[in-house]
Order: sequence, then structure tokens, then C-alpha cells
Amino acid sequence: MKILVTGGAGFIGSHVVDALVAAGHDVSVVDDLSTGRRHNLNPRARFYQVDIRDAALDDIIAQEKPDVVSHQAARANVRESMEKPILYADVNILGSLNLLESCRRHGVRKVIYASTGGASYGEPQQLPVPEDHPINPLDPYGASKHHVEHYLYLYRANYGLDYTILRYPNVFGPRQDPHGEAGVVAIFTGLMLSGGEPIINGTGEQERDFVDVSDVARANWLALSQGGGRVYNIGSGTGTSINRIYALLAELTSYDGPVVHGPSKQGEVYKIYLDASRARRELGWYPKMSLETGLARTVEYFRTSILAPAGEP
Repeated sequence: MKILVTGGAGFIGSHVVDALVAAGHDVSVVDDLSTGRRHNLNPRARFYQVDIRDAALDDIIAQEKPDVVSHQAARANVRESMEKPILYADVNILGSLNLLESCRRHGVRKVIYASTGGASYGEPQQLPVPEDHPINPLDPYGASKHHVEHYLYLYRANYGLDYTILRYPNVFGPRQDPHGEAGVVAIFTGLMLSGGEPIINGTGEQERDFVDVSDVARANWLALSQGGGRVYNIGSGTGTSINRIYALLAELTSYDGPVVHGPSKQGEVYKIYLDASRARRELGWYPKMSLETGLARTVEYFRTSILAPAGEP
């Protein structure tokens, strides 16, 4: 199968590419390298350095003629989105519309869309959160990602462009940027290993649903031939506090600095974890990597890797 992955040089996107290449698919990558890195690129995938808002995207899709587009590209920093809401609407909504128009014009069969479960539901009314929970995002990132879900529905209804929506949890693992993507596991690990001082925002009793990136990549692979017109939470169904993440990483990195707390961050949900029973039933997906094993794997990656600035080799 021919598959084009947007954001395929990024943290999650590059793991999706690796999983698809390993499964024997013909893969191409579009990434503007604003947060992605060249050294994340799979050498067996064709690479185009293009912004998803650019008119050149249409030429690439016309040339590649993919059967499926795995749409991972996005601005994905909750805190940055509070400061730059227009940028997030521009990239995440208008960029996605530019992509969908090209898919419609050039006969793409299906789009697999990386949405967010952690940021779209808002403060949950029940835990774990099911897919039919009200959508009340507290930040522009969550709002922009959910907005595209409506466009996917109407493109399927009007043009026959199929889709599967995957609402991600807090994804962690190798290649995550401890700066640009603001993942707490990467931030804490980077600081603990480099002699910095990690800061826990608020009390640290906030809970998140942490899933290893290898499991998220597998969900994208399973969605290639299943889940048409459906929305799936991808999560563990279990909340883990930031304090527990801190303690586990401190043990793994042998960090013995003081525990420092800072102020809570605006726009962040206090506790959220996702009910992924629909994904188990319909896709056969469930997280295989335990939190402890995934964190150990992540720490080992950070120990042995030199993180170049975004966009550089």
C-alpha cells in the first residue's frame, strides 16, 4: 500500500513511518522540520520538506498518489497554543484543510487523523473518558485538533474520503523533544540527566494517561484497514500522577536533586485518562508496553542520544 505520512520526521510521526515501513508499505513523508528532525527520518521513506499549508503539498500528493494519508503533522504544545492561538488555527485547521482538498482532488482513499484525547474533552465529567463525552477543550491546541474531526466527517459524507480518527493520550518515548513538544516525560528526563532542575507544575497530583509511542504507532497501522468513519480513544484507561512520573524517572536516572514545585499552568486539565475499550473491540488495539518498561526505554534513549536542534541532522 502507498502511504503518505505528514509530520513523519517528528516524534510520533517517525515511529508511525517506521512501523509502516517494517510492515512492507511504500511510504513517503511530508514534514517542514519546524519541530521534526532529519535524523528521525526512515531512509526507506521518500522525504519532502514542505509545510502542510503550502500549495506545493498538492503537487506531492498528485505525484505520490497515496492510497492512505496518515496525518500526524500539527503544532502540539498546549502552553504555546495559549500564547499563539492564531498560529494553531492556521497550521492545525487550515493546514489540514489544504491536505484534505488535495486528498479529494487526487483520489486518496482514506485519512488516518492524529487527534487528541488529552486536550479535546476538557475537564472530564467521568473517568475514564469515553469517545461520546462532551467536547469542551480548555486550550487552543485541543480546539484546533478537534475542529478538523468535523471536516473529516463532511469530506466522507460529501466526497467519499474515508477516515479513522485516533484521539491520543500523553504519548512518550524515544525521540520526543524535551523542549518544543513539551512532553513531561521528555522534559523531566532531559533535565535529570543533564544536571538541570525539573519543576512540577502545581501539586503534581494532576493525572494523565501515558502510553508509549510504539503502541500509538501500532494503532495507526491497525487503522489502515479498519475503523472507517470511526473515532477511537488510544489510551491505557489509567491515570498516573505527575508526582509518580517524577519519582519513577528520578529512580531510573539516579537523580537526587530537590523536588521543586511551580505554579499551575493555565489551560491544563487536572485529571484525564481515556476509555479505549472501543479500540480494543473494533481494532484489536490495547497498550502492550508497560509504563515502567516504556520509561526505562525512554531514559536509555536519552542517555545515548545527542538531541540536535529541530530541523538539523
